[in-house]
Amino acid sequence: MLITNRFKSRRQALTQKVIYVYCPIELEIMIGQIIDDFSFDIIINDFSITDFSKKVICHYQASSLTKEQRNFLVVATELGAWVEPLVSYLDGRLGYTEVRLLHSSYFLHQKAFSILSTKRTQLAKRVVDVVAALLLSIVALPIGLLTAIAIKLESPGNVFYKQKRTGQYNIEFEVIKFRSMRNDAESSGAKWASKNDARVTKVGQFIRKTRIDELPQILNILKGEMSIVGPRPEREFFINTLEKEIPYYRFRHAVKPGVTGLAQVRYPYGDSIEDAVWKHKYDIFYIKHHSTRLDVKILFRTIRVVLFGMGR
Repeated sequence: MLITNRFKSRRQALTQKVIYVYCPIELEIMIGQIIDDFSFDIIINDFSITDFSKKVICHYQASSLTKEQRNFLVVATELGAWVEPLVSYLDGRLGYTEVRLLHSSYFLHQKAFSILSTKRTQLAKRVVDVVAALLLSIVALPIGLLTAIAIKLESPGNVFYKQKRTGQYNIEFEVIKFRSMRNDAESSGAKWASKNDARVTKVGQFIRKTRIDELPQILNILKGEMSIVGPRPEREFFINTLEKEIPYYRFRHAVKPGVTGLAQVRYPYGDSIEDAVWKHKYDIFYIKHHSTRLDVKILFRTIRVVLFGMGR
């Protein structure tokens, strides 16, 4: 009964139109500007409250609050308020992590990140990856053969495309894909692929939209370099740029990169730093809230994206 009521309170907390936030005074303006983007209002550092029933109270960098202010939060919990860290609350309400609120201490509690918490979790994910890759290869082989023939008939060059990407623990590996661009696509240097990229061949357009170009990554999974689900691997060339704009961008490398991921099914294709920021929000959320159930949901959404032509 207590657990049921707890879940009910959680649901109610996530629908409140007003939340109370407690933080160091110097952070009030920054938090106000961030929350202003959302569909609910906030009241910051109101210590005059006496009625805590049905109140949602969030704290940010609580360790920097005074002893009296921290005690206020404890009393609020005792008197019926829903109290939790601001980033955690927004995770549940938004379905992604608001990366503008991240700071170093957020990453120093490893047990808070479910996928990193135990070796058993990582072992279970690896077993699922291998089994799924072997089953998928049965379907992938005939599709891959037809794709290889189509690529060869349309344009000169190799059927497969290998490219160095940064994986878990910042270790580079060669990702394997079916070639979807012209053979000279990067003769003038590395470029982000855009939505209507002129370098993409006609066959390439189809296999990118249906994600068939990703099928050779089954080999990367079997080699242990990738997972079925996880943050998409990026090139070091772009990572060096992105980490200057996006704080803690490399934290996504704490886990194995995936063939598909939460960012790929929740955010449309993008080729800008702003798009990379949004994808990072989903990647951090995935690392923190990973579960087998979430992996399954992402896989089903990926299938829907492929079947209904909602790919790149």
